[in-house]
Amino acid sequence: MIADPKAQQRLLHFVRLAGKELQHLQLTDVRLFAVPMDAQRVDRLAADPELAERVDAFVARFGRLQDTLGDKVLPAYLVAHGERLSTFVENLDRAEKLGIVSDAQTWLDMRRLRNQMIHEYVEDPLVLASALNAAHRFVPTLAAVTGWFQARVHAD
Repeated sequence: MIADPKAQQRLLHFVRLAGKELQHLQLTDVRLFAVPMDAQRVDRLAADPELAERVDAFVARFGRLQDTLGDKVLPAYLVAHGERLSTFVENLDRAEKLGIVSDAQTWLDMRRLRNQMIHEYVEDPLVLASALNAAHRFVPTLAAVTGWFQARVHAD
């Protein structure tokens, strides 16, 4: 039970936001990965504006949801439940102990992946294709964490 109504409202707001972001990410994920992603497909981005927009949307939505969950929802959840906030990594370790995330290192790997997709975007089609495919495989993880928060917040 959350005693502080302000903390509860803040947490509810961020969880609703994460739910909407997840829906947008899943929609883009389905559309982008309906055809396998490889270096040749990435090479066509300059000539295929629709594909380029889908890739941009996927990368942005992947990063946005991950940021919302890690930088907004998790801290709001911890505060609302009387936990002490610390660094991102320490908060993530606490989330692992609480069962919110199954593996803190996986979350850090997703964060690095997001940065790689952004910075390697123009440079190397093989690296970008690999990063996009890895991010695609992480979408269910983001969905599970979002679902965990949704279930717990509505139970409080």
